[in-house]
Amino acid sequence: MKLNLKNPIVFFDLETTGTNINTDRIVEICYLKVYPNGNEESKTLRINPEMHIPEASSAVHGIYDADVADCPTFKEVAKSIARDIEGCDLAGFNSNRFDIPVLAEEFLRAGVDIDMTKRKFVDVQVIFHKMEQRTLSAAYKFYCEKNLEDAHTAEADTRATYEVLKAQLDRYDELQNDIAFLADYSSYSKNVDFAGRMVYDDNGVEVFNFGKYKGMSVAEVLKKDPGYYSWILNSDFTLNTKAVLTKIRLREMSNLITK
Repeated sequence: MKLNLKNPIVFFDLETTGTNINTDRIVEICYLKVYPNGNEESKTLRINPEMHIPEASSAVHGIYDADVADCPTFKEVAKSIARDIEGCDLAGFNSNRFDIPVLAEEFLRAGVDIDMTKRKFVDVQVIFHKMEQRTLSAAYKFYCEKNLEDAHTAEADTRATYEVLKAQLDRYDELQNDIAFLADYSSYSKNVDFAGRMVYDDNGVEVFNFGKYKGMSVAEVLKKDPGYYSWILNSDFTLNTKAVLTKIRLREMSNLITK
């Protein structure tokens, strides 16, 4: 089934130095840009993460320090990637929990101002898990009836993710061929920040999703305990989480002034 698109959508996959969205870095990114008319463009970039790639990670994706020693850093290619995904929705496999937060962190480190909150995010893994509870290789076998060769390479995983989503639309009548629907369906929660430290409650209010203030309004906590803001800014939270919290704090301060 051909995707019904209003905007271009970029399927992407990252290979990284590890699984910590706060500190680990991208070593390879592949993205497949699909246009509303069905045209496709793909690009794969190796990235120098400016840190050692742990052996355990290299064993998974096959990328070692020597392989990326002469490659550009993310900062050197960030503006080019931002231009490629400008105005596009984004899709991936486990992307809402990992790839999107990691990519957002890399853009922030590189000083590239890109507003990803206006994008729709389709996580093919979430759709798969809601329907079948399997891995990407099993999803590819189940939906596409083919073995996934070169699994854990960004290019193979990206292409497989795209093919799986199209096959899911063919298989499930209840799935709408609409990116807004798929983005909503593939979201487990309504995150305010990409790491999910803050979420929207049923009334659309930002609440903390961790710690001693879990479930409490972010605005109310900042008012009640101003030191909590400083603690978060000086602790091991993602740059995106800190930036979003700062935006909420400035908004609340502005509201007080105008009242």
